[in-house]
Amino acid sequence: MPSTTAAVNSAVPSLPPSPPPRSRLSLYLDLIRWNRPAGWLVLVWPTLAALWVAADGFPGWHLLLVFLLGTPLMRSAGCCINDIADRDFDKHVKRTTQRPITSGQVSVKEAVVVGVVLALVSLGLVLSTRWEAVAWSVPAVLFTILYPFTKRFFSMPQAFLGIAFNFGIVIAFAAIQGMVPATGWVLWLANMFLVLAYDTEYAMVDRDDDLKIGMKTSAITLGRWDVTAIMAFFALSWLLTLWALLPYALGWPFALGMACAAAQIVWHFTLIRERSRDGCFVAFSKSHWIGASLFAGVALGFALK
Repeated sequence: MPSTTAAVNSAVPSLPPSPPPRSRLSLYLDLIRWNRPAGWLVLVWPTLAALWVAADGFPGWHLLLVFLLGTPLMRSAGCCINDIADRDFDKHVKRTTQRPITSGQVSVKEAVVVGVVLALVSLGLVLSTRWEAVAWSVPAVLFTILYPFTKRFFSMPQAFLGIAFNFGIVIAFAAIQGMVPATGWVLWLANMFLVLAYDTEYAMVDRDDDLKIGMKTSAITLGRWDVTAIMAFFALSWLLTLWALLPYALGWPFALGMACAAAQIVWHFTLIRERSRDGCFVAFSKSHWIGASLFAGVALGFALK
């Protein structure tokens, strides 16, 4: 006859096993958004396009590797800075409550070390180019550090983010030409509007939570004009890119790239017009394909000239 204890134990449903503790490497990769490449791809494509334009074609393997590695590394360092600055706010936002620092799995000191190491490696890559590129990397780092704090007082922090994100374009021209010509600044402005568009889409995902905690974003500032403004930002980015690159006569590849970018912009409207969280997040997460289309058109256009 079974004992009473055994009978009771058999009646109690067994609890699911607790998940195994995560390794430090896994947590650090989560900290720098390794599993979400959209955040650094939106930086890589415009930077590579600027690199091709500055070099009038393929820039060489050295510079290509410098920017292919340096851009994601610096963005990853920026993620560390952002999560340190926002660790108390992220507790109140549905999408960010489980970030490593906010959830207490990674300490602030650890995140600082990871961010500094990544920034130093990125700086080391830039040091292998011209001194003008190194000089431009200094304000790039400063703006990256300052950006998270602008969300406390600046009504359009996405514009500040655009400045930080756009330094890749400036550094690319400086690394090749030792200067930033007018074309470089027009591309810089075009990408500024692109950042405003896709990061406002991103801000729309968290708008309800941001309103509760007093965070400032372009989605809140623009209010009911958010969708209209996003489409205007996309249009201005597209037109400025066309204006900057039309004189290079890149032929049908560039025209096809611009057409693909325009089609995606229309698709973005269908995703965000209802302002649903899921639609806005999909729009942001796929926004890097706009830059990919433009870069493909630029690179192939130069290759076939």
